[in-house]
Amino acid sequence: MDWDSFFTVHSDLPREGPGEAGDVAWALALAGVPEGAAICDAGAGSGGDVAALLALPGARVLAIDSHPGFVAQMRARFAGEARVVVEEADMAALARHPAGPFDLIWCAGALYFLGLEAGLARMAGALKPGGVLAFSEPCVFVDAPSKAAVGFWEGYPARDAAGIGAAVAAAGYESLGARALGDAAWEAYYGPMEARIAALRPGADAALTAMLEVCAAEAALWRWVRGETGYLLTVARWKG
Repeated sequence: MDWDSFFTVHSDLPREGPGEAGDVAWALALAGVPEGAAICDAGAGSGGDVAALLALPGARVLAIDSHPGFVAQMRARFAGEARVVVEEADMAALARHPAGPFDLIWCAGALYFLGLEAGLARMAGALKPGGVLAFSEPCVFVDAPSKAAVGFWEGYPARDAAGIGAAVAAAGYESLGARALGDAAWEAYYGPMEARIAALRPGADAALTAMLEVCAAEAALWRWVRGETGYLLTVARWKG
């Protein structure tokens, strides 16, 4: 990965993955977490969901990401917001974070980097008893997805909704609800990225041009396979 070119494309994008405020509101409503809840946005990227999490009265949000560039963007974005703490941290070690345990962990498009079962187990260790994990996981929506749809996840074994639900139950959670992210959530990510790609093309060097092509191809592929695969947002209560 050419990280310099990657961050040239992604610098200051409004979000680093699909989603919209309505997804967060839906999850908060299902979670039923109390006012003043301790929330962790794990793998927060540039903080695209933090403002929506703050809609919960009195909520305190710890936003973590492992990439310094995204952490710097979040710190600038939420400077002066007393209810937000931004840290460079590994979500795999969240159970040891002194701010925990948490009433709610929000993990949008990031849990699967740990693997579903491992991610569910690690998040459980950072939740209060009865705490809630809301996460989006690669999912296939058809019985026989095309090679293009399978390839969209670059080798990650996306499951169907039933398979994700089974993993959630086996890990000791009670599923409160699940729904696929809609097209608007994906366009909220890819639309600004494509505008950035168009702005960067003139005068781009070879390395940046290659990265622009990779990012543009990803957006185009999603539009091709969006009826077959995407993210399933699951809200689940830890029963431990």
